[in-house]
Amino acid sequence: MADEIVNVNEFQELARQALPKMYYDFYAGGAEDEHTLKKNVQEFQRIILLPRVLVDVSNIALSTNILGYTISSPIMIAPTSMHKLAHPEGELATARAAAACNTIMTLSFSASCSVEEVAASCDAVRFFQLYVCKRRDVAVKLVQRAEKSGFKAIVLTADRPRRGRKEADIKNKMILPQLKNLEGLMSIEVFSVSKLLKWASLIKVGRPVIYGLAAKGEAGVRKVMHMLKDELELTMALAGCPSVEDISRSHVRTDRDRLQSML
Repeated sequence: MADEIVNVNEFQELARQALPKMYYDFYAGGAEDEHTLKKNVQEFQRIILLPRVLVDVSNIALSTNILGYTISSPIMIAPTSMHKLAHPEGELATARAAAACNTIMTLSFSASCSVEEVAASCDAVRFFQLYVCKRRDVAVKLVQRAEKSGFKAIVLTADRPRRGRKEADIKNKMILPQLKNLEGLMSIEVFSVSKLLKWASLIKVGRPVIYGLAAKGEAGVRKVMHMLKDELELTMALAGCPSVEDISRSHVRTDRDRLQSML
């Protein structure tokens, strides 16, 4: 079929066509002149794989373990805001897709569905993202609600002391809906150093999930996750890595490595 999606990047254009400009810009845009956004994309494009040859890659083991929970691959769904701007079912559709793909979704602090609603959507392992709140009582209540709803870990975001100035949102006069988890307003897993190191070896996917959701709902999110998993499987085979545990820093080269080799 001519319209068959064969590349994850195609979902971005489908999302652009499906969403009002205001909502698409909210998801796709960066802050100020978007230098950081563009630089991040460029840095990933500069990474070169260094394959290992004469390795048996007839069977690639993608499954891995995070905080004691086994998932189908090291690809998880990152916390992203306001899924209902992308699709009427919002985070409920995303949560079901994550469960179907046997991976973990991290529900955003800025979600458009509450922790209770997402917990009731399907049976799955889920994490909850939390910012460092000025009001500690709000943070405590959110953690307690997440724990009561069966969320297994808190993902703490500590590198965003203030909201970025997104110029597209200003031009569009974008006003976000009220945060669902803050309406009316601790024994969850705490990361040790070793677990943080494991966490760093995972892939957390944000925008592609939103684009898939906007384009085709739950089925779109599933498609995105399956495509990324297939890409990872092929890349591991070409790199000579039969399992996730075999992947190491020695398999990639960056511009920084080339600079050091010239000194």
